[in-house]
Amino acid sequence: MKIVDAKFLQSAQSVNDSPAPNVAEVAFLGRSNVGKSSLLNTLTNRSGLAKSSSTPGKTQLINYFEIKFKTDNEEMPYIYSRFVDLPGFGYAKVAKSLKAQWNRNLTEYLQLRPNLQIFVHLIDARHPELEIDKNVDEFLNEIKRGDQIIVHAFTKTDKLKQNDLAQLKRVYPEGIFISNLKKRGIMDLQNKITGYLFGN
Repeated sequence: MKIVDAKFLQSAQSVNDSPAPNVAEVAFLGRSNVGKSSLLNTLTNRSGLAKSSSTPGKTQLINYFEIKFKTDNEEMPYIYSRFVDLPGFGYAKVAKSLKAQWNRNLTEYLQLRPNLQIFVHLIDARHPELEIDKNVDEFLNEIKRGDQIIVHAFTKTDKLKQNDLAQLKRVYPEGIFISNLKKRGIMDLQNKITGYLFGN
């Protein structure tokens, strides 16, 4: 099973103006500048699908993308899901009142969205032990339902020495290790997503 098409669906400020929860969703979240947009573009093979910015924290909306998968089932050749690009946390230079609203909307999406199945927590492989990532992990584990999973995807692994990457893999044996530059780990992540959503 593989991704054969992806398109931007809509942006939303909160769960209240989000699309109908009628297909499974995969949420991508991580610190600002962790490489989230680049990963989404590489994963879907759609350059420019998710807009990246040189200004950390610029994305303030919940962005939904419709994802089309090709199956081996002749009776159901295609299956759809959504990838959800969430605002990056940390770094964002916005007014306190806006940031509070933004954080509340983000938290409500993570806690209340009934069709959210997978949390993909992106972590910079060069800085895997930051307090902010530990806090996010604790929060996700607190709110996670029985039908949801958390996937740890370590980005920018091409910037690590081989010994450091090997050590990271020992510490996080269930992690997925990504390099957009070298297209490394992309299929591992896609297979993890399709395996959980569709059981293949």
